[in-house]
Order: sequence, then C-alpha cells, then structure tokens
Amino acid sequence: METFKKLKDYFWPYKRFFLLSLLFLFLLTVITVIYPIILQQTIDSVVFKNRYELIPYISGVFLFLMIIKGFATFYHQYLGDLFGITAVYKLRDGLYHKLQKLSFSYYDNAKTGDIMSRLTADVEGFRFFLSFGFAELLRIILLITISLGVMFYFSVPLALVTMAAMPFLTIVVFQFDKRVHPAFRKIRKSFGKLNTRVQENISGMHTVKSLSREDFEIDRFSHSNNDYKQNYLNTSFIWSKYFPLMEFIGNFCAVALLAYGGFLVINDKLSLGALVAFFSLVWYIVGPLMNLGFVINQFSQAKASAERLLEILEAKENIVETKQAINQPIQGHVTFKNVTLTYATDNDPALKDISFNVTPGKSIGLIGSTGAGKTSITQLITRFYEPDTGEVLIDQIPVSGFQLKTLRQAIGFVLQEPFLFSATIRENIAYGDPNASEEQIIDAAKRSQAHDFIMNMPNRYNTMLGERGMGLSGGQKQRIAIARAICINPKILVLDDATSAVDMETEFKIQQALREVMKGRTSFIIAHRISSLKHADEILVLEGGRVIERGTHEFLINNKGAYQRIYEIQYQDKDEIMKRPHA
Repeated sequence: METFKKLKDYFWPYKRFFLLSLLFLFLLTVITVIYPIILQQTIDSVVFKNRYELIPYISGVFLFLMIIKGFATFYHQYLGDLFGITAVYKLRDGLYHKLQKLSFSYYDNAKTGDIMSRLTADVEGFRFFLSFGFAELLRIILLITISLGVMFYFSVPLALVTMAAMPFLTIVVFQFDKRVHPAFRKIRKSFGKLNTRVQENISGMHTVKSLSREDFEIDRFSHSNNDYKQNYLNTSFIWSKYFPLMEFIGNFCAVALLAYGGFLVINDKLSLGALVAFFSLVWYIVGPLMNLGFVINQFSQAKASAERLLEILEAKENIVETKQAINQPIQGHVTFKNVTLTYATDNDPALKDISFNVTPGKSIGLIGSTGAGKTSITQLITRFYEPDTGEVLIDQIPVSGFQLKTLRQAIGFVLQEPFLFSATIRENIAYGDPNASEEQIIDAAKRSQAHDFIMNMPNRYNTMLGERGMGLSGGQKQRIAIARAICINPKILVLDDATSAVDMETEFKIQQALREVMKGRTSFIIAHRISSLKHADEILVLEGGRVIERGTHEFLINNKGAYQRIYEIQYQDKDEIMKRPHA
C-alpha cells in the first residue's frame, strides 16, 4: 500500500464520500447475509411446522429489505464514484501542474505518447480502483467475516470442515497477485510505447509520406502493437491458469459442505434450514474469495498505474524558484561569466567557459555551425537550464534571483521551429499577454510583416488555425510567432533563427521591422545567414561550445577567421556575378 500512501493527498481529502459509501456498503452486506437466515427460519419455523400464515409477513420483510438494499446500492455506488472521480480530478490537475513545472531536461528524455498514456489510461485505471476496487475489497472482507460469524453460530464443526480448504485458496490468490502485478506493469509500459508510436507517426505524417516510408511505419506500429498484444496474452495466461484452480477449491468446499452437512442433518445434529442457509453462506465466502482474484487484478493494475503516475509527480524539478526570488522590472543588461553547460543527454559540454556582456538596448548576434551552442546561450538566459559552472546575470543579478514569471515575461522568445496552438490567430498573437488590446495585436502583426496576409484570410484575425498552425506556410507561422513575442513588449528579445523559413524579400522586410522593434531592447539574434545579424552591435562566432571570434560585422569580415569564411561562402556567388562584365 506504500504506493497508494504516496498519493494520499489526492484522494484522502474526499474521504467523507468514501466513508459514507462504506456505511451504505455495510448496510448492504448485512442485508445480504440476512437473506440465508430468513431462508433458514422459513424452512425450519414455517414450512416444517406448518405455520403458513407467516409467509405473507416473511414476504413483506423480504420486500422491505429489497427496497432498503436498492437504496443502499444506489448511494454506495454513487458515493464511491463521486469519491474516485473527484480524487482523480485533483490528481489529473496535479499531474498537469507538475508537467508545467518540470524543466526542459525532463522533456529531453520524455516521450509525448507515454506522457499522454499516463494522463489518460493510467489515471483512469487508478480511478476505477478508488471508485470500485477498494470498496469491493472491503465488501469481500465484510461479507466473509459476517458470513463466517453466522456459520459458526449455526454449527462450529460444519464451519470448520467447510473452511478447511480456505488456506489453500488464500495461497493461490497470493501467488496470483505475485505474478499478475509485473504483467500489468508491462502492459502499461507497452501501451505507453504504442501511444508514442501513434503520436510520432501522426505528427510526422508529412515526412513519412514525402519519403514514402508508410510501409516502414506500418511495420514499426505492428511491432509495438504485437508487443502490447503479447503482454496482454501473457497476463491472460496467468489469469486463465489461476482462476480454474480457485474455482476448483471453491467447489471442493461446497462438496465438503453438502457431504458433511447432509450427514449432520440425517443424524439430527443440524436442521435442514441451517444446511440450506449454510450452502448460501459458503458461496458468500467462496464467491468473494474467488472474486478476490479480480480485485487483486484491479489492485495490480491500479498499483502499476499509480507507480507510473508517481514517476511524474516525484520527478525532480531542476529549475526551482527560491523563496528570496525578486519581482522587479528588468532592464535587459545580460552578463555571462565563465559559463559551462552540459546536457544530461550528452557528456560533452554544450558551452565551455563562455563570457560576454550586453548592455541594455544593445543587440548581439550568435553564429556558428549546428550544435555550436547558440541556442544554449539563450536557454540559459530564460533559465530553461542551469549552468554547471559560472554565472548568468541580468541587471547584475543572477537569473536564479528572479521569479521565473518575472524573468520569462521580460523575454520575448521566437523559436527556430515556431509552435502555434489550435486557436485563432488573435489568440496566438496575444498568448503571452491575454489582456492585449486589439491595437497592440495589430501593431505586433504589422511589425512582424504578418498583418497583410492575415487580412487576406476569410476571417482575418479570427481565423482558426489547425494543429501546430496547419494551413499556414513556414514563413507565415514564423511571422505570427514573432508577433507573439513582440506583443508582450519584452526587454530582451531572442530570435532563434527567426527568419530561416522566409524568402529573401520577406526577410528584408522583417529585418527592417525588427530593427525598429529592437530599439531600446537587448536583442539576441541567432542565425545562419549573415544578412540576419550583420547589423548587430556585436557578433559572437561559436564553435564546439566556445567563442572563437567576436566583434562587429565590419571587423570580422576582415579578421581572416571563421566569420570571414562563412561570409565568403554565402556571398561568393553574388561577388562573382558582380565581377562579370556586362553584355
């Protein structure tokens, strides 16, 4: 039960629903056990003694008990479901809240489909046990306990003979639980992998089709699907092996009851009514004990699900806001002091002893080959990751000294691969500032050169976008992402290859707009095109996580270094054309 104790905070606050449900369960169980007692009295005190005038009264008692049982069943089931659903509502909220708090390092290794599986199938498995499984376990305990008490009241020897095989049934049930729990954990894992495979395939459908890899993806899905099927079949084999054995032990108890009970009746040591009541009561014990396998099955599934949920809830939050974190306006003075960063997925540092200083309102360009560390620098500014050594400061204060919300609201971030939500264009632009006015939204769109194509759409700013911005070109998505960054009026603007998906003419227009936008803001421009960052106040050339060159565009193109080589590669065709004699 240790796993469930760890999740106690999510379901125990609603214990009143559970306890009320148990109260009605107790009433329900008592009424169930009363039936055989009434049957015994009917046979022994009415039928055998020819007191048939009592039958209408007995029928009335039965009818009354059935009505009470009906109400008890309703409230027991409803309150049990209310307990489970309410608890899981809080748990799902807690999981989603945790996912929002986890740092980028967690998502570097996480799989989207697996996370979705935990928030859906695993949460539902845990809810079913809270709503039904736990109460069913208590019902079994109550029913067996009360039934045993009545049986021993009627006949101690017959009760002992009947219960002789019960220890064997308990051992079988225990062995069943020992094998079924790991089997269900494997099912949950394989289901998560299956979800991941589907999610990745759908998200990458354009790539799959463009490279004609449909058959390859079908084979990969079939492999994951087969793994899920095989795990389920293995669990079914365990189920099929143990349940007949449980049923055999239960039937053996019934045979022993009839044999020895019949002997007692023949010798006038037990009444026929008591034997009939005994036969009903023994199934109140054997049936629940056999059903215990089903409850253990549900418990094992719930435990496997709870363990997977706890993996999220107990995941370490690498980026933690301190109690002393301040909330003060940011001016945009960025300083790196001997910063080294290593990702958990890589042994080689992404950044090695990086130092630079950017005063408010200045722009800095970052250029270098893929994996040189350009994006890593900006992710340290926003505190998506923590440096191994060194300090990242804003306004001479370590970034860890700011409240996360204060820090990130002061930074406009345009990612290399822009992500748009399934919402209207207006909602996407105003995502960082939901209270932005219509004028602010339109102004941000105009500055990012997005206003014209938006106005040509059927519903203009109310146009609903598909998943991940489906329906827009790469350049249009990037311009909306730039507008979104501008709309929050950031003190620090990060453009991570923000014009990589637009043509040269559009890039020129955006650059003109951005120059206006960057005034008074500290700006970081990550680009592969020199044309995107040549106007920066300072340019850092990175290679292997180190700064190998720094300076202005004019200085670097004459420095005979890496920047000059990049410049010559990008501009050599243009220079050759200019040198050709005109016809």
